[in-house]
Amino acid sequence: MTPSEPETGAPRRTGRFRRGATFLLGLACLLVLAAMIGLTCVDVVARYLFNSPVNGAYELTQLLLASLIFLALPLTTAAGEHIEVELLDGLKSRVFKYLGAVCAGFATIGVFLIIAVELFEHAEKLQRRGQVTDSLEIPLYLIGWLGTASFAISAIVAVFWTLSRLREKA
Repeated sequence: MTPSEPETGAPRRTGRFRRGATFLLGLACLLVLAAMIGLTCVDVVARYLFNSPVNGAYELTQLLLASLIFLALPLTTAAGEHIEVELLDGLKSRVFKYLGAVCAGFATIGVFLIIAVELFEHAEKLQRRGQVTDSLEIPLYLIGWLGTASFAISAIVAVFWTLSRLREKA
């Protein structure tokens, strides 16, 4: 296949899926952030002009912020934009750099999976107990399930990101 020929098969579908998922997660982040900004503006105006703040604004802001973080995590992972300390960069040996990348990749994937499992168990517990927020009575398990999905997706993304990084370093 020459560079001018279009790609066919799995790589093309994977790229389309990745672009679509990135777009949807980015759009969800945008909407959540816009909702936070709108809620904060309305709350401040209502509080100072009409002496009547929005009921549950603090609670909603907390839930929206948690949602924003969970929605952005897979995007951050896919872009490889997590904070990273490259302790092995000073080493001249390609083998040590490669082993360092392997260890870092497995550590990232492992931590994401552990957090996903813990959040899964916590979300189940919140749902079983029927825990809700104090004033608006929004079920808390919804945020737990979003976090579970976020960390599980991020672990999958981290697998692909690690594999591509290892191919670069090989």
